[in-house]
Amino acid sequence: MGTVNSCHNEARIQFEAFQDQKHSVGNILRVHSRDMEIDYRTRLIAMLDVTRFLLKQGLPFRGHNESTSSSNRGNFLELLEWYSQRNEEVSKVIKQNAPANNQLTSPKIQKGLTRACASEITLAIINDIGDKFFSLMVDEARDSSVKEHMRVVLRYVNKKGCVIEQFLAVVHVPDTSSHSLKMTIDALFVQHGLSLSRLRGQGYDGASNMRGEFNGLKSLILQENPFAMYVHCFSHQLQLVLVAVAHDNLTVSEFFGYITMIVNISGASCKRRDQLRKIQHDKIIAELENGEITSGKGKNQETSLARPGDTRWGSHYLTLLRLCSMWSSVIEMLGNVHDDASYSANKGVAAGLIEKMESYQFVFVLHLMKYILGITNELSLSLQQGDQNIVQVMSLVRSVKCRLQDFREDGWQIILEQVNTFCELNMIPILDMEDNMLTRGHGRRRGQLITNFHHYRVEIFCQVVDLIIQEMNNRFSEVSTELLGCISCLHPRNSFSQFDVHKLIHLADFYPEDFCGIDYLFLEQQLMSYFYNMRDYPYFSSIDDLGILAQKLVEIEKHLVFPLVYHMIELALVLPVATASVERVFSAMKTVKTNLRNRMGDEWMNDSLVVYIEKDIFSTIENEQIL
Repeated sequence: MGTVNSCHNEARIQFEAFQDQKHSVGNILRVHSRDMEIDYRTRLIAMLDVTRFLLKQGLPFRGHNESTSSSNRGNFLELLEWYSQRNEEVSKVIKQNAPANNQLTSPKIQKGLTRACASEITLAIINDIGDKFFSLMVDEARDSSVKEHMRVVLRYVNKKGCVIEQFLAVVHVPDTSSHSLKMTIDALFVQHGLSLSRLRGQGYDGASNMRGEFNGLKSLILQENPFAMYVHCFSHQLQLVLVAVAHDNLTVSEFFGYITMIVNISGASCKRRDQLRKIQHDKIIAELENGEITSGKGKNQETSLARPGDTRWGSHYLTLLRLCSMWSSVIEMLGNVHDDASYSANKGVAAGLIEKMESYQFVFVLHLMKYILGITNELSLSLQQGDQNIVQVMSLVRSVKCRLQDFREDGWQIILEQVNTFCELNMIPILDMEDNMLTRGHGRRRGQLITNFHHYRVEIFCQVVDLIIQEMNNRFSEVSTELLGCISCLHPRNSFSQFDVHKLIHLADFYPEDFCGIDYLFLEQQLMSYFYNMRDYPYFSSIDDLGILAQKLVEIEKHLVFPLVYHMIELALVLPVATASVERVFSAMKTVKTNLRNRMGDEWMNDSLVVYIEKDIFSTIENEQIL
């Protein structure tokens, strides 16, 4: 019996020893499982690295032919191949070294990784907003596949007091009616856990479905949240000012029509473009040799006539500047077109444009509009910045109005001297302002004699400038409204010279949910304490911008000392000024979804755009978060 037991025990001991060996079945399965997990993770990180690079650059993933015999299998597979050749660990776990059913290179995996990247970015934006108030900026546009999309950007003040505008999503909408857009926004807010009650501003362009008084998107949101103050995009308003002038004044309208023809005929072909560049290049070389101009960094670079954009009148300013600097070159190029044109129509157009350009009236309107567009150009450029606040822009608008009014009073002699000097340099006959001329147009005034002075001074100069001043006052009437008048009292310029306690208390009346109960009772005393403290604090004496003021208050923790005042500053900063950030989304959409990628699905396009636009946030997200 003892012998049997000893044999049995010995067999058991040997069996257990066998189980502990490295080559046991159980151990092999455990080791292989760990190795496969490590290989899978290495392979997945490699796919994610490739995905991150392509998304940040806005590049397509797929290739036309992804078979193994193809010389170009698309960006994703080609970049993965390049990556594996330079990383031995990756090379060991992809392609033939990976299981056939676990290659991780399928479009489904690519879209899944893209979705994970976009989700982390959106989550970071939502977490940064937290329970703060924010504004909504919306616009719609068609993509390359002729599908209507709504672009959504949120504006808020972060924990450091900085104004932030972040892209949230681009959503396909079946139609652009206000009710359809409102339903889409509601669904988007629910998806991301945003509350419409936290909305304190909305900014759109001037389309009727956006700003309609009764059924526009603005009105539908105000019905649910009366504190979501609407601001018409200032950049769009400035555009409408200049468009109104071009439409309402016959001389200016005719002038920009000729400008378009000159630009079109100059850039009608590569041959004409090259010819214009060559003429301008030879002209610059000759002036350098004669000492008429000097060389230096950034000077005398190759240029051509810029094509003005219909929706960006700032581009017209650049066109007029270049036309003035390239005047003789353009005239010579048009002369060559006239001499070389095989069709009589082209000869006639070129000859007519030369005749028009060499007229005194064309030169006069050129310099007048160049000067006026120069006055508004700084405002136009400022409105393209995403961090502009409404107080700062209101100050710029007032400055533009003052400059236009001064130009109305004193600018006639300035323009006249510039025009006469330009005509002398380019051998264009100068008119005597006391001479008579026949009136143009229709009706009883047609054919009447008037002086050149009356025509140029009254009918062109005064009429155009007066029309612009009038349109500035009409289009920017919001600047003088009660709400923005109260907000302007927060401006720190000149040691808070515009500070008015009574107006700021009235400002709180616009937001009864934000300043209610005991807070409203404390507001007046806190405003007075804030005013005296800021005036006596040398740290704030040189601040001239409300946005910088908010950052400084957070930096030295004054926002905790005066929370109600800081909340007022936040509400002012949250109000949107221009929809430039939304317009940039459309530019990015044209980069990501091109004519060759017009079959891209809505979800993948949205995810790709989120990563491409918010690449700064994406750079802060580690692979572990995405995995």
